[in-house]
Amino acid sequence: MARYEFKLPAMGESVAEATVTNWLKQVGDLVAAEEVIVEVATDKVDSEVPCEVSGVVAEIRFQVDEVVKIGEVMAIIETESNATAPAAPDAESAQAASLVAQMMTKVQESTLSQPSISAHNGDRFYSPLVRNIAQKEGIGIEELNGIQGSGLNKRVTKDDLLAYLSQRCKTTSTAAIAIENPYTTGAPAEVKVSTLGSSQSEERIEMSRMGKMIAEHMSHSKQTSAHVQSFTEVDVTRIWQWRNKVKKAFEAREGEKFTFTPIFMEAVAKALVDYPMMNISVEGTTIIKKKNINIGMATALPDGNLIVPVIKNADRLSLKGLAKVVNDLAQRARASQLKPDEVKDGTYTVTNIGSFGNVFGTPIINQPQVGILAIGAIKKVPAVIETPEGDVIGIRYKMMLSHSYDHRVVNGALGGMFVQRVAEYLESWDTKRSI
Repeated sequence: MARYEFKLPAMGESVAEATVTNWLKQVGDLVAAEEVIVEVATDKVDSEVPCEVSGVVAEIRFQVDEVVKIGEVMAIIETESNATAPAAPDAESAQAASLVAQMMTKVQESTLSQPSISAHNGDRFYSPLVRNIAQKEGIGIEELNGIQGSGLNKRVTKDDLLAYLSQRCKTTSTAAIAIENPYTTGAPAEVKVSTLGSSQSEERIEMSRMGKMIAEHMSHSKQTSAHVQSFTEVDVTRIWQWRNKVKKAFEAREGEKFTFTPIFMEAVAKALVDYPMMNISVEGTTIIKKKNINIGMATALPDGNLIVPVIKNADRLSLKGLAKVVNDLAQRARASQLKPDEVKDGTYTVTNIGSFGNVFGTPIINQPQVGILAIGAIKKVPAVIETPEGDVIGIRYKMMLSHSYDHRVVNGALGGMFVQRVAEYLESWDTKRSI
């Protein structure tokens, strides 16, 4: 028998710790290899952490809401493996080993006979975390099947289930007095009873766990980097017309939409190749020049929070490859299905504030990077057009690029030339290009 040390794995770049949010297994419970046993949260992502071995949980060293450093031992798993040489067994240890061995033989049986919701019910898949929450809250399979999912293939995510539970709780616990309205003969009116002593002019809302971490991360960035901004206007009429020409054929061929985002990502990746000193990070007084161009893509979540999945080696991907990666990461980000490795090692970040109708902004740098680009909404505007016959007024599609950069290491010339280079790549778009 061996004792396996279950450690907190790396959770992303600049993430040194995580908070335990839920143990799915307790001391004495059986665990199968690759089964999720704990849920943790960082400022970047909420993750389900699986165990690499089968065994019995012998010890849990961190409780819910406690902070764990990356690489620290979170639990001890007793296994049948002889990977480490055991000490000479005495009668007591032999008896314990026999007990563990008997429990180990029941792993497969318990997963089949346990009266819980199975992973697959009809055409729907339920993650271990969702099944665990449903079982604890007394939600049966029929009720679970009735919950609308926002995940991939309409899968029910943790957030979907928690939102459903919150609504169900409000429905069953709202104190109301049904009174007969003397002026109507219809249904009785509902009068809600307010809590004694509470203010009717305000509502106090506790920040979510992820919200607290994002707030701390953003405050740290403002305190660390000397933020400065450069702005430039871009004429994207050629891109607008080209995309309208190719998007239907792309969707019919590939089965997914072709948005503006991969076009923007390609231009940023090219500009980072031209200006490698924007693809750096800072540690104290040391500048670290990155060899890979990994672009973070800020993605809004259904609950209002934000997460930044990373497009690895973006400069090596074709436009079609970028479109595939962008769609996949965005879809899985909103369904809370990103892996820790997919939110780490970013070297530069892009955020599309235009999706909310914003024209320009002053985004906060994602530490330890030194730059972030905000892409504004595309607007149809009157503009002066230069022609061989003279200047004319015409309708053009334009947008603003807002570049925030760290003035400790990036001067105004570099910051301004970089965003202007992105604009040049966009304005010189080849309308005969295929995808």
